[in-house]
Amino acid sequence: MNESSEAELDRIDLLLLRASQEDGRMSNADLAERISVSPATCHRRTRRLIDAGVIREVRAVIAPERVGLGAVVLVGVVLDRSTPESFAAFETAVLALPVVLDCHLVAGDFDYLLKIRARDIGDFNKLHAEALIALPGVRQTRTFFVMKEVKEGGRLAF
Repeated sequence: MNESSEAELDRIDLLLLRASQEDGRMSNADLAERISVSPATCHRRTRRLIDAGVIREVRAVIAPERVGLGAVVLVGVVLDRSTPESFAAFETAVLALPVVLDCHLVAGDFDYLLKIRARDIGDFNKLHAEALIALPGVRQTRTFFVMKEVKEGGRLAF
């Protein structure tokens, strides 16, 4: 099974993926019952989907405000050069910053759009001054503080 091939996912695989996406804590036995296969078949298929990279990871989703990270900040980044080398240097540096939750190369007014969680505006201001503007090739940043999260971490619709 390769990453781009949907055709290799059958009806049972899709049921398994939908159910797992809804509740990643479900036991193999409960998952098997829910999708109407044996526990052995369910385990084998789940393992195959993990090995094929269809299921990337299973993890807990933490309530950010409960761990002191209530501020969501989106940062548009413009690099000083649009070369493969400058993109690679920026991406390598961003991957080393655990505070950056998401980083997307985008078309439009920015080269990259970052999603960051911080304790508050002061915490973000310090991060911006010490880390973000020091990233390789950064010419400009535009910061957007999220006022309300309407939808976050949505499930894939397939």
